[in-house]
Parts: sequence; C-alpha cells; structure tokens
Amino acid sequence: MCHTHKGRLISPPTYINCQFKTKHTQHRPRKTPSMTNLNFSYSLKTSHGTHSLLLFPTSRFQSKPFLPSSRGYRYSSGLIVRTRTLIYASSLSHGRPSIKGPREVQFATKALPVAEELVEGMLRDPQTSGDAIRQRFLDFYAARGHKVLPSASLVPDDPTVLLTIAGMLQFKPIFLGKVPREAPSAATSQKCIRTNDIENVGQTSRHQTFFEMLGNFSFGDYFKKEAIKWAWELSTSEYGLPADRLWISVYQDDDETFALWHDELGVPKERIIRLGEDDNFWTSGVTGPCGPCTELYYDFHPERGTSDVDLGDDTRFIEFYNLVFMEYNKKDDGSLEPLKQKNIDTGLGLERMARILQKVPNNYETDLIFPIIEKAAELANVSYSLADDSTKTKLKIIGDHMRAVVYLISDGVNPSNIGRGYVVRRLIRRVVRTGRLLGVKGNGMGDLQGAFLPILAKKVIELSTNVDADVKTRSSRILEELKREELRFVLTLERGERLLDQMLADALLNTQGTGTAPCLSGKDAFILYDTYGFPVEITKEVAEERGISIDMNSFDIEMEKQRQLSQAAHDTVKLSVENGANLAEDIPDTEFLGYNTLHSKSLVEGLLVNGSPVAQVSKGSEVEIFLNRTPFYAESGGQIADNGFLYSTEAENEQKAIVEIKDVQKSMGNIFVHKGTITEGTIEVGREVEAAVNANLRQRAKVHHTATHLLQSALKRVIGQETSQAGSLVAFDRLRFDFHFHRPLQDKELVEIEGLINQWIGDAAILETKVMSLTDAKGAGAIAMFGEKYGEQVRVVEVPGVSMELCGGTHVSNTAEIRGFKIISEQGIASGVRRIEAVAGDAFIEYVLTRDNYMKQLCSTLKVKAEEVTGRVDGLLEELRLTRNEVSAARTKAAIYKASTLSSRAATVGTSKSIRLIVESMDDIDADSLKSAAEYLVDLLKDPAAVVLGSCPGEGKVSLVVALTPGVVDLGIKAGEVIKPLAKSCGGGGGGRPNFAQAGGRKPENLPGALEEAREQLKKLLDK
Repeated sequence: MCHTHKGRLISPPTYINCQFKTKHTQHRPRKTPSMTNLNFSYSLKTSHGTHSLLLFPTSRFQSKPFLPSSRGYRYSSGLIVRTRTLIYASSLSHGRPSIKGPREVQFATKALPVAEELVEGMLRDPQTSGDAIRQRFLDFYAARGHKVLPSASLVPDDPTVLLTIAGMLQFKPIFLGKVPREAPSAATSQKCIRTNDIENVGQTSRHQTFFEMLGNFSFGDYFKKEAIKWAWELSTSEYGLPADRLWISVYQDDDETFALWHDELGVPKERIIRLGEDDNFWTSGVTGPCGPCTELYYDFHPERGTSDVDLGDDTRFIEFYNLVFMEYNKKDDGSLEPLKQKNIDTGLGLERMARILQKVPNNYETDLIFPIIEKAAELANVSYSLADDSTKTKLKIIGDHMRAVVYLISDGVNPSNIGRGYVVRRLIRRVVRTGRLLGVKGNGMGDLQGAFLPILAKKVIELSTNVDADVKTRSSRILEELKREELRFVLTLERGERLLDQMLADALLNTQGTGTAPCLSGKDAFILYDTYGFPVEITKEVAEERGISIDMNSFDIEMEKQRQLSQAAHDTVKLSVENGANLAEDIPDTEFLGYNTLHSKSLVEGLLVNGSPVAQVSKGSEVEIFLNRTPFYAESGGQIADNGFLYSTEAENEQKAIVEIKDVQKSMGNIFVHKGTITEGTIEVGREVEAAVNANLRQRAKVHHTATHLLQSALKRVIGQETSQAGSLVAFDRLRFDFHFHRPLQDKELVEIEGLINQWIGDAAILETKVMSLTDAKGAGAIAMFGEKYGEQVRVVEVPGVSMELCGGTHVSNTAEIRGFKIISEQGIASGVRRIEAVAGDAFIEYVLTRDNYMKQLCSTLKVKAEEVTGRVDGLLEELRLTRNEVSAARTKAAIYKASTLSSRAATVGTSKSIRLIVESMDDIDADSLKSAAEYLVDLLKDPAAVVLGSCPGEGKVSLVVALTPGVVDLGIKAGEVIKPLAKSCGGGGGGRPNFAQAGGRKPENLPGALEEAREQLKKLLDK
C-alpha cells in the first residue's frame, strides 16, 4: 500500500503490468475514479490499486509527458523507473487503464523504493499558475474601473529609499498631492526588493528578497467599504479560497472596519482579530499620511480551532493581503487630522497566493521560483525532494537571490561597494558562497573555470516574460555582468582562504605553551565573512580540522551590528505633507512654450523666498518664481535648465524689474520653478513679465542633446545592441553619456563611433518630432531614456534611419546644426558602467581651437612642424631615459663606494659562530642605491653576515634595508621581522623575503634611534 511521510507519498516496490496486478487485486482491469478524464498533455498515469501513480516529468511545472529512456533507468523528481519498453501516451486510449507497447504487447515496469514526491499540481488548473494569478488580479480590478499600470523600476525616483520596496512607492507623489492622478484608481503588479530580513530567506516559508506585490489603489475615489468588499470577492470568488479558512485582523479601535467584515460580509466575530498599533496602524514616518489597516490571513490548519489563536504562527497562517486606509495626517505633536483626500493602498503577495493555490508548503516551491531551484539542484548534482533541510535551505536561497540579482541588473544596478550596487554584490556573493557549499564546481557542468550564475540566470530570464518583458532584451548584459562578478569573487574567496590559513596559524601560535585551547576570534571570522565572502560554515569546518574553535558569540555580535545597519537603511517609504502641497492648490500647472519660442508674456502666479510665500521681492534677493506659462526648459531627462531673464512690463511711474534666471526645476507635477536673482527693481505676484531664454545657451543644449541620441545609436551599432543607457548629462559646454558595457572601448571603436556621428551630422537629416501613445511609441521601436517616467502620451524624437527615442528635451531641427562631434574621454565609473564625455557645436569648435593653440605652442617650443611633434617627443623621452639610467648608475657606484668604507666598521657577534654585523646610516642615498649597497656589503662580508642600512633621501622620507646571509636565516632570523619594528619607529612600514626586506618611513628624526635599537636587537638574537 502507499504511505505518506511529511506530505510526501512513499511507494513500496510493486510490479505494474497490463493486468494491473497489485498486492490487492488479481482480477480484470477496472476503471478507477482517478483514471477518468485523463489529461495526457500533463503526464502518463498507471493504476496503483485504486489510486493513480504518476510518472513525474523532469520538472513538476513542465507539461511534457515522461518517456523513459531505453537505456534502462530514468530519474524523474524522486521516482526511479526501470523500463522494459517505451511508453506511448497514445496507448492509453478511451480512458481505459491498459498500457501496451508499440505492438500492443503487454509489459511491466518496476518502481524502485525511493522517496517519491506527490505533486498534486501535475494536473493543476492552469488558472493557479503564477502568471495566471497575476493576470486574474489585474483583470479583476480593471473590470471595476481601475487603470492597470506597469511596474515601476526597482530603482525608485525617490531619495528616501534605496530600492523599490512597495507597490505604493510610484504613487507617493499622488498621495502627497504633488502630482495629479492619472486615474481615480489603479492596479499594478510591482517588482519589489527587500533585504532587511535576508537572514530569514530559505529559513522560513515566506521571506524573500525579490517578490511581486499585486496592488489596487484609490486616489480619493473609493474607500473602506469597496476595498474590503472587493478584497473578499477577489479572495473567495475569483481565487476560490474557502471562506471558512480566512481570518481577518483589524486595528483595535477601527470599529467601522470590524463591522464591514462582520455585518456586511458575514465573517464570524471569532475570526476577526483586533491588533494594536504596531501590527495594524500604518505610518509613513514620524509625520505624514497614515491610517489603520486590515489584513487577510489564510488558515492551513482550521482543525486547530478558534481559541488562543496567534496570527503570527507561520505554521498555521500566512498573511496574503493588506489593505491600508490612508485617512489621517500625523502632525508634529503626534495628533491626527483627517486628510482632505482619503486613499487606499493595498498589497497582495503574488508568491504567497501562489503558495496557497498551488498547495505547496512554501513560497519557494511555487512555479515562480521552483524551476530555478531545480536548475540549481541539477548543477549541484542533488535531488531537492530527497535533500535534507540544510540542502533545501541553500537551494531556496539560490532560487530567491537569483531572481533579485537578475531584475536588479536589468534595471541598471551593477555590483559595487556602495548603495544599490552593494545590495547586488552582496546577493551575488551569497549565491556563489551557497553554491560552493552545495558542491557546485565551476559552471556545474564540467567547466571548472566557468561560472554557474549565468546558467541559473537563463532560467530566471525564461520565467520573466510576464513580469518584465525588458529582461529578455537585456539578457546579454545580465549574463556578462553575472559571469564577470562571479569569477572576480571566486578569486576573492581564494584570497580569503589564504587569509584564513594565516589566521589559524596565528591562533595556534598565540596559545603555544599557555595551556589554553586555540580559538579564532569572532571578529576575524566576521572579517572573512563580510570582506572576503568566506562562509562561516567553511571557516568552522577548516578550523575544527586543525583543532581550533571559533568564538561564535562575538561573531554573532558582529553580525547583529551589520544587520541593524542594514535594517536601518531605507526600509520604509517616507511620506510627509509639505508646504508645497498646499501651494499646489493655488498655482496651476505651467504651460511650456519652449519647443516653439524663446520669448513669452507671462503672469507671475507666486513667489517664494527661502521656501516661504511672499507677495513681492526687491533687488538683491534670491527668489523662486511661478509663471502661468514659460519658454524656459526645466531640468529633466539629463538636460540642464535654460538660463535667461524676466523683465517686468513697465507702467507709468514704475521702475523696471529684471530677474536673472539661473535654474528652472519642476515641482509638484508640472509646475515650473524659476530660480534667480532680482538685479533691478521689484517684482510682485500678479505682475506681467516678459520671459526671455538665452538663445545661445539653448542652442548649445539642443546640439548636445541631439548629439547624445546619435551617440547612443552609434554605440549600439559599434559595440552591440545590448548596451543601454545608464545616465546622461546635457550641458552647455559638453555632454556626458553613461552606458552599460563590460570593458573599455578600443581606440578604433572610438574612431568608428566619431566617424558615424559626424557622417550623420553631414547628412543634414531633418528631425521628426511626434506625440503618440506610449504603447504605439514602444511598438515603433522608440528607446526610453534612463530613469524617466512617462504618461499615456509621449513625445518621440526621431532622426530618420538613425535614432528614435522617447524624449521631452529640446533638439536641433537638422543634424547639420551640430556642425561637429568629438569624444574627449572614455572611462569606467562603476562595475559594468562606462562613461563618454564629448563636445559638439560651438563647444566642439572651441575644443578644436584650444587644442590647435596648444599644438602651435608645442611646435614653437620644440621647433618642429606639427607632424613631427610625436617623433621629437619620443626622442626626448629616450634621451631622458638614458640620462636617468646614467644618473642611477652613478648613484649606485657612489653608494657602493661609500659602503666599501663601512665594511671596516663591521662588528663580530655570536657565541656559536662569528657573525659579521653592520648597522649604519648612509645619509641621503636613495632607496635603489641603498639596496645595491646592502647587497654589496653582504657579498663582501661573506656568510654569516647581517646588514641593516638606513638613509634620508628627501624631506620627510626614510629608506630602510635589511639583508641577511643564509647562515643567519638558518638561525631563525627573518629580515621582515627585523625591519618591521625599525620601520614602525620611523613612521612607516614594509616587508620582504626572509633574507632581504625593504621599508620606508616619514620620520627622519627617528632614524638614528631606530638603527641603534635594531643593532641591540640583532646582537641579542645573534648572541643566543
């Protein structure tokens, strides 16, 4: 018979033939309930008594039938099957349980006694797949008037958070009233990253670093009643969750929400739990929007009853849906005032709902993550279903972290040692460490010098289609970055191994003769872990092999310090109602006229001085001015703001006012803030002014902006389409373009890029600018600018046949206006990110003229023609090299001569044998000459001999050398150990081989005393 163990079906050995003979029956085949209406596109089935026995495919989430290999055995997710012939799905006809070979010959197979995993989802309703759950959520709310919006980037446009940690983050400006709502309500599936609980990943059933948050949002549209009703309807009707398995938590004082759940929807009172402020009152910070929340929990064990229930019990409950009622503003004194616009912010965890609907024990075994785990298990040559808990935890860590790093790199975050880049680097290193602990070597497929992260990343990319379609288009860059980072880290791990060897040797040395057991400090173990990514498990294992323990208490203290620092860094979304939000109610959006004109008559709508509204401002004051319409371009899309002037319209007996505008920024949506200084007169609210943009500076910006588009197109053609923008600056004097690429550009590539761009400039192409829907623009192949957000209607700038980008910046009308383009520099600014700086237009002409003047001066100085400069400089460099060699040789000769005079000062020390010792200062001899002098003296004095020399080759400089013959080294004396205290006394450091060491210092005044100490030290050592 079949037995279960921890939810897994265990099948004993049994023969299954065409008669379906089992331990229970010898009679003719009969149709069993489990054999009715088989869906053969998912699996083959045989009968085991009155139950079905699945021959599992290689992936529990793949819909391919399993056809056993003719080689005799096949392993498939925990079931090993010995085959006598091939099995054909077609042989199972008309729902009858007969199994026949290709010639209708009966055959038998034998199931070997190994753990078999019962996968209820093999015939799973496709509506419970992760992709289906996501789409059903969005469709559900779209049918109720919500506008479905795409996920925002994991890199938020918000300085208060490091990464996108919640679905509401992209709507923060709307909640604050800074930007108008695009729709009264919205629904999204948002990519999110949280690393504050990284140590719990794999340990619990629900913690992840990367997850998708399904959310429905109301911006003053509906509130509690509708939100609660729809959440219940989605859970029970759309997803089909049993109502008697759902529990509700509400804020302890929120009687309205309690009544809605109980009176309106009929949830029994015993399944509605009131919780305190820590659990069910959401705040964005010390001040700002806040409100009570209510949460939905799924009960895996309703048989445990309703008394003494703890919703925090992970073995029984999982919270899957959170509804926040944003109805108050928390003031500085802690009091609450009602918001003018009440909002709804919700979050439903996609992976959590998938776990519930797919009936798996944790989030990791859903079809959203488990295929990655399966691939990792394959590379590690282990079976997940047969693995112990420790191995499963490691595989879960890999599955989770791989999703995080792939989506982060896709969104432009590359590994580094700061900020977001450090998050990526830490996660990658954790995967590499974990893979090594599992036994993955190289790429896991035989190449010991290869990388296994790209292989796992391909599986993540394969699953990304309905999460973020851009991931596949960026796959080449993602795979290259992961390979490069992994191989680089492997070298770091190897350095960590060498450091561990040294630490363990020191631990043994420090306890010799003390009678205490050797112990590696927790701080040292943490340095290995944190700096070198060395797993503490490996550190413990290696240390125990040498009889050394680890102070795990101090290690845990160091880990806790790091965890607190990590948890404190940008884990919450901070909202605050600012003065600007109130100002926005009185000032309309600014009408931008700058695409068509550089002048306009405008009305002053508002004035700010030091952030406070004022009615008028006088000469000499710094001011922020709001106009109803403006030709000034506000900084955005990498392009800096226009400069220019505002002139007041003169009236009788009124002094003319002039405001010099130095910057323009967008605020609260589409309100332009003109920042400047009043140079003449007085300006006041309600005054009409003439706005005039500096035409020369605007033209420089237009030239550089269009040149930036040409540069991106040229880069894609020369180094590959996979490169993408990582940032840009369009200034008056230059342009800067950051892009993702893994190596420096070659000189010939830079020449080719310049050539393409100048060719396009010479083609005098007329630019085309169109306004269209975002969908149509992307469908036409338009490239989105890095870090920009777009509405439904977008502006598309096209250089026909060359470039098409979504862009709100200003551009030339014809490429001929650019006149010329020149790359100034190309360099790396971060791992996998390069930067090009270039000039175009007037800046290009200025650059060329400046360089031409430098060349003229050089020609005049060298008295050669321009084409002869390179040869002349090479000749001068060779002359300089020869002269330096001659000087160095002369110094060496002088040093050796001086050393020869010191040989007579050699002292004889030692009791067992006579050893010649010289410890002397050689005045201002340079380091190289000092080395030559020491080598000369050692040879002259013969073995055994010891030489210590010091000099002061320049102001604030000390040079030191220790040279020992083999006979002295054999006594256990090492040059490096002699020179370390000597160098330390002189304010420096150094080292070297056992027989020869060099060092430097910064305190020449200490040299005489240090040499004397060295003399006495050596005498004591050599007299033993």
